[in-house]
Amino acid sequence: MSSSGWNTLESDAGVFTELVESLGVKSVELDELLSLDADQLRAVAPLYGVIFLFKYTHSALAPTTHGIPQDGSYDPDAEHAIFFARQKIQNACATQAILSIVLNRSDIQLGSALTEFKAFVEGFDSELRGETLSNSELIRLTHNSFSRPTPFVDETQPQRQAGDDDDLYHFIAYLPVNGTLYELDGLQPYPISHGACTDETFSEKIVEVLYRRIARYPEDEVRFNLLAVCHDRRELLAAVGDTEGLLREEEKRAEWRRENVLRRENFVGLIYEVLKGVLGDVVVNEGEVGFEKMISDAKAKTQKRIEEAQRRKMQSNS
Repeated sequence: MSSSGWNTLESDAGVFTELVESLGVKSVELDELLSLDADQLRAVAPLYGVIFLFKYTHSALAPTTHGIPQDGSYDPDAEHAIFFARQKIQNACATQAILSIVLNRSDIQLGSALTEFKAFVEGFDSELRGETLSNSELIRLTHNSFSRPTPFVDETQPQRQAGDDDDLYHFIAYLPVNGTLYELDGLQPYPISHGACTDETFSEKIVEVLYRRIARYPEDEVRFNLLAVCHDRRELLAAVGDTEGLLREEEKRAEWRRENVLRRENFVGLIYEVLKGVLGDVVVNEGEVGFEKMISDAKAKTQKRIEEAQRRKMQSNS
């Protein structure tokens, strides 16, 4: 795990829910949506916004030759009216997308750390906000605590510039704020407006916007993911006395916690010890020659079993 950079996070509702809670956000969870339709979005209301994951390509993000986005319109005036930060460092887009939603919703309890951060960057432009976010020790360490260990990465080597052939993915946020549906993407120069929108019309409007975005990809491209940022389901179920539903949610949270604990573990040492146990003293005492002999003997035994099975089959047929 990097001690100074930002690590890659997988798109997982349990990861992002525990991440925002670790930053002090209250009563918020993320849910993965299995289909793109307004009814499913309405089913997780109150809905604060959505996070969309897609394969990164320069062509998918680049403005047109006229300097306008491929869908919607740049809104430079919104840069100071809402929280928008440019992405200044690789791998930060997941956490930045989440923060783009929670920091723009007045109905979300941020906690003291993010409340102070939001107040501190309020007068900054998007470039300086991005720099401040990237250099936040709290946010970076919280982000990295949910990444999988990468014990074989050489961090002394410079990172290669990604191309369209690489399997890299990007997270962006969509939410209704100040009566407008905004796309907040730190790789874009400004917030992108997709027209008038309220909390009540967001479920229908966002489906239209995302269908247009997906249509820009080849027909066989299916690597998309959509996460809803919504209110903690446990609180809603407890308020209506749904004990069975609450139990299911608690079980889901317990599974998320278990997966997040396993996600943080480095199993290289465990794998090594298991291999030592399986191979016995062969490799330890006899080295590479002994290991190759063991493999050769195993192949010979397997071939002998195959020949014996074929011989028995021929005898039974005769």
